[in-house]
Amino acid sequence: MLYLIPTPVGNLEDISLRALRLLKEVDLILAEDTRTTRKLLAHYDIHTSLKAYHAHNEHRLTETLVAQMAAGSTFALVSDAGTPGISDPGFLLVRACVGAGVPVSALPGPTAFVPALVASGLPCDRFFFEGFLPHKKGRQARLQWLAELPYTFVLYESPHRLQKCLLQLAEHCGAARPACVARELSKVHEEYVRGTLAELRAHFEAHPPRGEIAIVVGGKP
Repeated sequence: MLYLIPTPVGNLEDISLRALRLLKEVDLILAEDTRTTRKLLAHYDIHTSLKAYHAHNEHRLTETLVAQMAAGSTFALVSDAGTPGISDPGFLLVRACVGAGVPVSALPGPTAFVPALVASGLPCDRFFFEGFLPHKKGRQARLQWLAELPYTFVLYESPHRLQKCLLQLAEHCGAARPACVARELSKVHEEYVRGTLAELRAHFEAHPPRGEIAIVVGGKP
């Protein structure tokens, strides 16, 4: 069997009792970065074996891992933070397990875009999750498509690309479009900055950001 186990996006207390129990019970934990996961396991005194499973080796390892699970092993898949498969590795392994008849169970838990969305102050009855934009090819077309959405959308972005992203969003959506930048969610320096895209650009030009970032943008009026 395969368990998809969400891990905290910041605060290590944001993990369920069931997740901790399964991390102790499974035969192997597949981790996007074993160094990051090892810190979480050490915090909770968990000694289950780890194996790296990430974007650079998932095509090579998936078939073997599925065969091992089909033969009776039970594995857990975790990403560095949040829910596996959401802007992180996971889809290929899940698809292969489903195709081979290996049961898959996904635990509910942390996902960065959800707290960013619901605390943004923007409508969240309907929304679109984009994740990371393409760095080059197709980026402008994607931004133009997002700008026409009539409901809130959410992006992930790195700190050193935030200013460029806010500028491009303002160009496509209009500088007066309401938005929110959520940073360092659940951590000591958690921050929500709300305002227009122009105001957010000015703020982060004066206060260069650090940490993980989600951008929430209101829909086209």
